[in-house]
Amino acid sequence: MAGSPLEVIVIGAGVSGLTTAVCLAEEGARVLVRTAEPPRRTTSAVAAAMCGPNFAAPDDPALRWGQIAEREFLALGENPRSGVRVGRGRLVSNWGDALPPWAPSVPGFAPCSPQELPPGFRMGFWVELPTADMPRYLDYLAGRLVAAGGRIEQRPVRSLAEAAAEAPVVVNCTGTAARELAGDPEVRAVKGQHVIVENPGLDTFMYEGGGGSAWTGFFPHRDRVVLGGVAIEDDWDLTPDPMVTEEIRARCIAAEPRLAHARVIGVDVGLRPTRPAVRLEEELVGGSRCIHNYGHGGVGVTLSWGCARDVVAIATA
Repeated sequence: MAGSPLEVIVIGAGVSGLTTAVCLAEEGARVLVRTAEPPRRTTSAVAAAMCGPNFAAPDDPALRWGQIAEREFLALGENPRSGVRVGRGRLVSNWGDALPPWAPSVPGFAPCSPQELPPGFRMGFWVELPTADMPRYLDYLAGRLVAAGGRIEQRPVRSLAEAAAEAPVVVNCTGTAARELAGDPEVRAVKGQHVIVENPGLDTFMYEGGGGSAWTGFFPHRDRVVLGGVAIEDDWDLTPDPMVTEEIRARCIAAEPRLAHARVIGVDVGLRPTRPAVRLEEELVGGSRCIHNYGHGGVGVTLSWGCARDVVAIATA
């Protein structure tokens, strides 16, 4: 950036906010992240998180965002400090017996043998995809932001006008909070719940596609495994449901018996910020430019780098 550094306030310290802040700061902007919660207490910290595959239509910007993310996460997988690793896992489903036509295009594709298919599933195949240990990954992003000269301040923003009075560019990465902050009734919460257990020796993940409101999946991250999950629409309650916890454990144990005696070390709940389409656009608020970047639903991690790069292009245009 030529001349004086661009002053930017990014609202929100989840994966979208931190990634956007990192991209802006590394382009030379002077970035302040304002947040109601520290990164490890955001919804992003609860994510599993598998990065891909991307099923967006050819004319959907999410296809391009996902392609950008694929390159970024593969590179991050080479950095042991990032919390990201490229690992082997199975994608399974009960939709039918036939493999989906896109399956062979996924990195590491190999059909599951009958012995490799978990009990109760009709179809499955192996892939090699990046997964992120989200607490560690958020720490990495926060450290990368600070290294680029950015700051994080735990001070909630009461209105977009308040932030606009402090900086010429504001980026709204507030997830479900955008419903109130941006006055957007299209933002809805989809509640998720994960059970965290000690790792009994797993080194591959499993994820059920097409599971609807309840699905089976487990993602090992070093000494812990994230078990999932559920998708409960329009539920804004962050209280863990003990019955849901036991249902998740039962489904995962049926698929992977080694989880039967894994000690439960935590239960996490988060609200996926769902919207008919991601909102990534600019509007004027007072005398400042406000760039909205929210509504990513359950694919915020996957889309984070692509959306962040688009925010930089808008902010620096």
